[in-house]
Amino acid sequence: MSSISARGLPDIPEVRPGDDLAGLILAALAGRPLETGQIVVIAHTVVSKAEGAIVALTDVSAGERARVLGAEQGRDPRAIQVVLDESAEVLRAERGVLICRTRHGFVCANAGVDASNASPHGGADTLILLPRDPDDSARRIRARISELTATAPPAVLITDSFGRAWRHGQVDVAIGLA
Repeated sequence: MSSISARGLPDIPEVRPGDDLAGLILAALAGRPLETGQIVVIAHTVVSKAEGAIVALTDVSAGERARVLGAEQGRDPRAIQVVLDESAEVLRAERGVLICRTRHGFVCANAGVDASNASPHGGADTLILLPRDPDDSARRIRARISELTATAPPAVLITDSFGRAWRHGQVDVAIGLA
């Protein structure tokens, strides 16, 4: 009989641009080896932070479309500009949320741009973007785990939480896999 179990890793420090995620994960495992068949699941936020996919609103100039949408949606036009920059298309804007198709092809709120886990990088004045190429990010983390352990690496899955627009609840979605 097959089974699935999950466990969080304690003691992962706040991730900063340039951090070695594979090294942090292995350190948090405290010597417990990764075994064949295991999958390392990583929230995109830490991948984005390590890759420097962080935007300070003080560095953003809002364009006309962002100013109009910001006024209509009751949001900071600079944050709207970041969402527009990360979007291939805005599908709908309503109740303070922009439903967008990202350049990756994901349909999600605000093109995956998030401020909720930006601290200590500036909090509400800082936004975290989706990784530019989540599959490549997963491949690089997987290769680094293999390099550090000299073993066959586990699968690496990068996730993000998606909701259904204007409904309650969230689901975790795979956005990158290696």
